[in-house]
Amino acid sequence: MNIQHIARSKTAKTAAFSTLFSVFKILMLVRELKMDLRTMILGHFLVISLALNVGFLYRDYCKGNRHYQEFFGSKNECKNASVTLLEASPQPFSSSSSSKAFDGIIDLDHGDPTMYEKYWQQMGDKATVVINGWQFISYFSDVRKVCWFLEPEFANAIIRLHKLVGNAITEDRYIVVGTGSTQLFQALLYAVSPPNSSEPISVVSAAPFYSSYPLITDFLKSGLHKWAGDAYTFNKDEPYIELVTSPNNPDGFPRQAVVNQKQGILIHDFAYYWPQYIPISSPADHDIMLFTVSKSTGHAGSRTGWALVKDIEIAKKMTEFIVLSTIGVSKDSQIRAAKILQVVSDSHQYKGDFKEGQAFFERNYSHMARRWKQLRDAVNMSKLFSLPDFPTSSCTFSGHTFGSQPAFAWLKCEGEIDDCESFLRGHKILTRGGKHFGSSEKYVRISMLPRDETFNQFTERLSSISSS
Repeated sequence: MNIQHIARSKTAKTAAFSTLFSVFKILMLVRELKMDLRTMILGHFLVISLALNVGFLYRDYCKGNRHYQEFFGSKNECKNASVTLLEASPQPFSSSSSSKAFDGIIDLDHGDPTMYEKYWQQMGDKATVVINGWQFISYFSDVRKVCWFLEPEFANAIIRLHKLVGNAITEDRYIVVGTGSTQLFQALLYAVSPPNSSEPISVVSAAPFYSSYPLITDFLKSGLHKWAGDAYTFNKDEPYIELVTSPNNPDGFPRQAVVNQKQGILIHDFAYYWPQYIPISSPADHDIMLFTVSKSTGHAGSRTGWALVKDIEIAKKMTEFIVLSTIGVSKDSQIRAAKILQVVSDSHQYKGDFKEGQAFFERNYSHMARRWKQLRDAVNMSKLFSLPDFPTSSCTFSGHTFGSQPAFAWLKCEGEIDDCESFLRGHKILTRGGKHFGSSEKYVRISMLPRDETFNQFTERLSSISSS
């Protein structure tokens, strides 16, 4: 090492430690003299300034400035630190950056419906809600109703939308609102489980089933109900609850009950029975039906869902569960959800008030169709994966004839790849493996609902994966 190099290295060390010592003295002085708030802020500002300057020194070093090598240690530490950070969290990316240059983690594990964000941005103020400070203070909405915390505005918007789409019967039904369909599912388990049985009632669903069903069913270790697995293998001559998700999460196929015994209670989960995902064949007409704002309009953060229930006693017990667990459901969320559903209905019934192409289901049907074509092209290019094929049928709402284009893709790794989730994780694609759905590890569930940039990066990366 030459003399000039040593001098510069010592200068870097001296400057950094001198700054650190100065800041330390200032903070001690502030503490001893109990200086005012502005002085405290100045002290913290100097600490932040120090951190930024050291960060810049470290950045310059990692870029090849050798003068800081002795101060920071081996250059391999730079590389190791970068790898550790990359593995620990998804990497941010700029919306203007090219997807080809993106090499960070792509998280498609959860079904976060951010795909809808752009549509609602383009709607401007049409779905904006203003709530005054004096509104919705009371617990009560309508004490004459079974679900007395259900806002009438939300109930009317639900009935209107179902009639427009034709996907569910609402006549002679009680509407129960919940904090998403998850709370409604919990309320239903409480409501339909025999209260005085010597054994908890079995809860089943046909595999591949929604991965959260087993977790929610057994979460509280209730003596009322227990998870009993795949409905295809259930053969006990005893009461049971069967969960029927149609179209199914994760594989997207329409479903019917499997067990078909007299002692069974059926809960139909129709979270995805909307015309952007599957052709609407007829209005669903079952004793218990679940829906959610999350996947119908994309507003998962509002945490609002609803159940259509025939039996008044079941509706009462569901209401009792929700009252005991959360004392009702946020009125603010209900009012926002009501406005969203009204805008969706208006976009189809009053198209003159909207720009061309803003009809909600039409717009997002086309969006899902493009994404599924893009994914199938990527799968065909890679030749390591396969996707299910869906039969086509005519949609009574839109008139389109198409096959299902679900909110999740049920992707299979072909050949010698036995653990598809781990294989894709090795390519920095996070998915949820088949074992969580009661199925083979050769399958993974992939969300089809991220933002466009994330989806484009995913399909580009998937298409480039080869057997090598």
